[in-house]
Amino acid sequence: MPAGDPLPQAFYERPATEVAPGLIGKLLVHDPASTDGPLRAGRIVEVEAYCGDSDPAAHSRSGPTARNASMFGPPGRLYVYLIYGMHWCANAVCAPAGIGDAVLLRALEPVQGGDVMAARRSRTAGAVGGRDLCSGPAKLTQAFGIDGAHDGCDLTTDGGLSIRDDGWTAAEIVSTARIGISRGAELPWRFYDAGNPHVSRR
Repeated sequence: MPAGDPLPQAFYERPATEVAPGLIGKLLVHDPASTDGPLRAGRIVEVEAYCGDSDPAAHSRSGPTARNASMFGPPGRLYVYLIYGMHWCANAVCAPAGIGDAVLLRALEPVQGGDVMAARRSRTAGAVGGRDLCSGPAKLTQAFGIDGAHDGCDLTTDGGLSIRDDGWTAAEIVSTARIGISRGAELPWRFYDAGNPHVSRR
């Protein structure tokens, strides 16, 4: 298991715009003790914040539904949804329960289990540590084996999926407009590690 304990619920119980930059450099870990296959770990290098009913791009803008229920808390859970009928996206739920904030995990740098990730993405051996392996929200969920069954799982406990702090920090975190959306795209709520080659887009 990589060093560091899971981030506590209190870490997430803040607005997504505050949690998002704090997730840069943390480790997303998929533990084989309660999931399929060997352990996988990746350093979070790119995220986007989505903020409740004040955000025109947030799934929570119109209130709870069967699809977005996990986004309304409690904080520290995982919100997983399907896009285009084929790609899963994973989000860390933030803010007090009932608000509807979440942080989309956009890109990871593989740290452990790169061969398993490459196999899950049908990549060649040369792609095990490649910059394209987890450089996008759908790529990272595929590499980690995250799907709808993980919606609502608790990120703050050992086992399964967790986000951990091993003490690593980015030298510079960049804030930019979000990408891949048509509403609220001007808001500077995308954050990434300026020096990391695994970021999806600069």
